[in-house]
Amino acid sequence: MGIHHRATTELANDAVEAAHAYFPQWSRTPAAERVRMLLEAARILRARKMEFDRLVGVGSREDLARSRSRRFRSHRFLRVLRPRNAAPGRRAAPPQLPGEHDETIYIPLGVGVVIPPWNFPLAILAGMTAASLVAGNTAVVKPSSETPTIAAKFAEVLLEAGFPEASFTLLTGSGGTVGDALVEHPKTRFISFTGSRDVGLRINELAARHRPGQIWIKRVIAEMGGKDAIIVDADADLDKAVDGVLASAFGYQGQKCSACSRAIVDAQVYDGFLDKLAAKARDIKVGPAEDFGNYMGPVIGETARRTILEYIDTGKREGRLVAGGEAPSVGYFIRPTIIADVEPGAESFRKRSLASVLQVTRPLFENRALQTVLQVRLHGRGCSNPTPDHLPGRPKISS
Repeated sequence: MGIHHRATTELANDAVEAAHAYFPQWSRTPAAERVRMLLEAARILRARKMEFDRLVGVGSREDLARSRSRRFRSHRFLRVLRPRNAAPGRRAAPPQLPGEHDETIYIPLGVGVVIPPWNFPLAILAGMTAASLVAGNTAVVKPSSETPTIAAKFAEVLLEAGFPEASFTLLTGSGGTVGDALVEHPKTRFISFTGSRDVGLRINELAARHRPGQIWIKRVIAEMGGKDAIIVDADADLDKAVDGVLASAFGYQGQKCSACSRAIVDAQVYDGFLDKLAAKARDIKVGPAEDFGNYMGPVIGETARRTILEYIDTGKREGRLVAGGEAPSVGYFIRPTIIADVEPGAESFRKRSLASVLQVTRPLFENRALQTVLQVRLHGRGCSNPTPDHLPGRPKISS
């Protein structure tokens, strides 16, 4: 899709210094002017929607319908950020104590480092970058090495909308080299990151260390990976539950933190649910994302393909393969994979995968499905339950 420069540590340091130097001027730009630029960026993004739909689809290996929804979300981010983030000096009154007059004043902070993920290369990039700029901060944007072209095209949108060149810098390069340098720089004021748990924890650790010349405590906003589950009760409509689990587990090849990677199924319906699930998974069409007949496209790249196949091998040792597990020799395609009878303490059950791999198990104890969900530590653990509100399973799960 594009050829990009691989930045060095020296260039990363220069980017932060330049952003820091321009911050006083940018932070004093009237809020109304920054809002005008933001809304103009939203207008341009909408006008170039077909181009960005295609960019996101090809760049992140996503089908056109999903890439369109991601681009729409990016446009929405630009519009909804307008009133909330735009006004430095905005005041709010905290609770008042007798004899005191207290107020909170919102001000821009300084240089923000924005590190978006490859799996939402436009929506999260747009949201984090726009929020930084419209609030009066300058930004250094370090996109994922997998999707730099999408970030470069978004930078074009910002410049066309009137954002000054000095207000932000797009820096492409290795996360371990460039990313660390940006986080460690003493003039970096805050870091906005979305990505894996391990990288997020490393960023938090690096940002917490005081550097010579640093005069503030850096702030870290880290949205890290999840290991989500769906609980299927004996009361659930199995056909609907199967469809919901399939859509969540294998949509976008499972490459998102909200994907269902674990299904915890009541023992009374376990076998029937598993049979229906495996049969439908085998019918899923896998192929190029631009072919509307394919439900699943390729994974993001060779490294992801290799990691996922290793993860599947681990799962097969710890459970029973009931669907998928194959990967053609050409391309980065992997069949939707289901591994049953996995113990909650198993490595594959606890490890974040970001893959089209689903583990299915029974609850650890009768009526204790949520305890099984909570076996996973140090990951976000979103949980869904398809039991209708009026059926007995809902209070059982809630309790």
